[in-house]
Amino acid sequence: MAEPQQDRREKPADEYKQEGSKPQLPADDPDNAKPDDNCPGDPELVLKVRIQSHKENDFIEVELDRQKLSYQNLLKVSCCELGINPEQVEKIRKLPNTLLRKDKDILRLRDSQEVELILRKNGSSEPIEYTPSLIEKPCYNSNAAKLTY
Repeated sequence: MAEPQQDRREKPADEYKQEGSKPQLPADDPDNAKPDDNCPGDPELVLKVRIQSHKENDFIEVELDRQKLSYQNLLKVSCCELGINPEQVEKIRKLPNTLLRKDKDILRLRDSQEVELILRKNGSSEPIEYTPSLIEKPCYNSNAAKLTY
């Protein structure tokens, strides 16, 4: 005679646990963990920066030291990388539509956010269009300038 089958739905959840193993919570699972864009351990903040232009819409990546994050430092490093004078910059915009005005705004930026420099107008209604060639562009990261692909 066959033994009567037990209905598994009636077993308490405790009976399915294996001895010596801890149940893994989803937050503990490294595959489900979200990477923190602004890791305190990462010494640099990487932003995508460009000059506002109707002709050119490419970004360059700019590295900023997290210990020195400020509006002035962002302006200085971005201008150096793009080969423009900081006095030419009228505004800095976080795309799509947020003006960056002070150090606190810069501290809220996360890796890979897009920033656009809006250049001053020189007497006309058109913004200054300046796109330096790759040869005349100074490079903030001298090691990056020496890399070949």
